[in-house]
Amino acid sequence: MVEPVGNHYVVARPVYSENLFNEEHEKLHRYHKTFWDHLKLYFRCSPQRVKKIALGLFPIISWLPAYRFREWILSDIVSGINTGLVAVLQGLAFALLVNVPPGYGLYAAFFPVLVYFIFGTSRHISVGPFPVLSLMVGGAVVRLVPDDSAGNGTSTNISAINEERVMVAASVTFLSGVFQLILGILQFGFIVIYLSQSLVSGFTTAAAIHVVVSQLKFMLQLPVPGFNKPFGIIYTLESVFSQITKTNIADLVTSLVVLLIVFVVKEMNDRYKAKLPTPIPIELIVTVLAALMSYFVNFEEKFNVAVVGKLEEGFQAPVAPDVSVLQKCIGDSISIAIVGFAVAFSVAKVYSIKHDYPVDGNQELIAFGLGNIVGGSFKGFASSTALSRSGVQESTGGKTQIAGIISAVIVLIVILAIGFLLAPLQKSVLASLALGNLKGMLMQFKEVGILWRKDKYDCVIWVVTFLAAVFLGLDIGIATAVAFQLLTVVIRSQIPSCTVLANVGRSNIYRNRKDYTDIYEPEGVKIFRCSSPIFFANIEFFREKLITAV
Repeated sequence: MVEPVGNHYVVARPVYSENLFNEEHEKLHRYHKTFWDHLKLYFRCSPQRVKKIALGLFPIISWLPAYRFREWILSDIVSGINTGLVAVLQGLAFALLVNVPPGYGLYAAFFPVLVYFIFGTSRHISVGPFPVLSLMVGGAVVRLVPDDSAGNGTSTNISAINEERVMVAASVTFLSGVFQLILGILQFGFIVIYLSQSLVSGFTTAAAIHVVVSQLKFMLQLPVPGFNKPFGIIYTLESVFSQITKTNIADLVTSLVVLLIVFVVKEMNDRYKAKLPTPIPIELIVTVLAALMSYFVNFEEKFNVAVVGKLEEGFQAPVAPDVSVLQKCIGDSISIAIVGFAVAFSVAKVYSIKHDYPVDGNQELIAFGLGNIVGGSFKGFASSTALSRSGVQESTGGKTQIAGIISAVIVLIVILAIGFLLAPLQKSVLASLALGNLKGMLMQFKEVGILWRKDKYDCVIWVVTFLAAVFLGLDIGIATAVAFQLLTVVIRSQIPSCTVLANVGRSNIYRNRKDYTDIYEPEGVKIFRCSSPIFFANIEFFREKLITAV
């Protein structure tokens, strides 16, 4: 007989039936609240409840009076300046994904930050444009205002089509904000649990592929129309390769050089982040140099490159959403609302755990909902949080959303005063900067092997989500992914793992008898384990497995 290693545990207790146990031990009869009890409790009004609601709805009331000015202000200023510079460039770059003039990306990088400063609960995320959401908004824009509606391509028609696209993007953003606000008020912050990490990873990786393909027309300066339909990515690639001989060599060379520089410097930032006081602001450096070269060499005239052109100066009056657009983009807005919240809340949770403070999912929904409503009213597009930008805000010493306000001030300066300096910047540079921020999402391909070894269901969810989002489009892809994920939940519960346990080496440790050779099973006793609750859908499966085991 093999003696078990370590301490010996001897359990001795009387044998009970359910009736005998209840006779010896009196059971408490608890009062279970009715629906009306819960309703009365929810709508009760007392000074304490009013205070709690106010503090919950306006988190700034809690953290701003406790702000350690002398300790934190310098760090927040430095972080805000760095984050603001990145936000300006990403706003311009991600506007290309939305198919609107670059200047409108600055509005998306400004207004949501102001709203989040008041209503948000995370101290470290940077609110503003996110490539996945920008691409999803862009899909709705292209579907409702296709390229061929520009007619003969005159400047008048192009201006009109751009204005129409701006209104579509703003309306989609407004409606997605309304959905987020409603979900937040109804306390639906828990919906993020239905988007598993493997689903979000597969979806964002697919979105990164879409971003790469969508930016080829700017990097090569080809007249590629938008295809927002199933297999649209195939049609886009076909259009690109059919016109590849028309590539603008100057834009191609610029794109490759910028990509190489950005990737190399970002790799240096990652490798030597412990030694660098602050990450090298390579996007800013590249943008300044590219704009100067384009201006002094006159790239637009000499090489016929596409440039940013004149940006909108100042702010336009707020506008109401286009009702006709709202009726056609309900599905897009729901997808944008849920994906934007899921990504932002995931990042917020990472930083809240790292820095030991709570974040409230319901309040985050309200904050992002109001941010998108305000942003859409001022012709911005959907906002969430970009992982790279939030990383800059946190790694450069940001302590609170004061850093976010400082970053908004930087964006404001560009909008009001120095935006004209970016007019000669090539669009191919912005496209390359957009791709330069995709490294983290593209590296998620590595997760497939890890998931396969860890949980094959999660691995299949990742692959199905990725393929559906790539080939069917992001809107249909996310719906397909959620449906498939729920199907796997049904399969897991309907076909649970059932095993017979045996004593391994008479150690009183019981494991699956198929995994060991030196097993001992007491005569006349079978220990049967089922990994799922037993209910009507799996009762027959459970019965068959149990009979087979016995």
